[in-house]
Amino acid sequence: MKKYWILITAIVLAVAGLLFNQFYAPSLSAGEYALNYFSAGQFSAGVFSAGTFSVGIFSIGIFSIGIFSIGIFNIGLYAIGVFILAYKKRLPKMFFTEGSTRGTSNPT
Repeated sequence: MKKYWILITAIVLAVAGLLFNQFYAPSLSAGEYALNYFSAGQFSAGVFSAGTFSVGIFSIGIFSIGIFSIGIFNIGLYAIGVFILAYKKRLPKMFFTEGSTRGTSNPT
């Protein structure tokens, strides 16, 4: 269970957002400047965010800031990318040789 809490959190937030979108108000947006629960665009912010510059709990982009972020330049709690500032981070496998543990960090 310890490994799957991120996945469970993502599923719960996605289902809650879809229900919110269906029954209350539109929560999906896309465009150059997007700000909503689910957002995609050049500059986007939201719970689930994707774009060139993205800010959100789950963010994907070239420049991304979030709790869980994937991109080239990242700031986050858990991050995957090339240039990272994070509590736990991982580099792509192409940056280290087989059998090496470089690119991963565990502060404990």
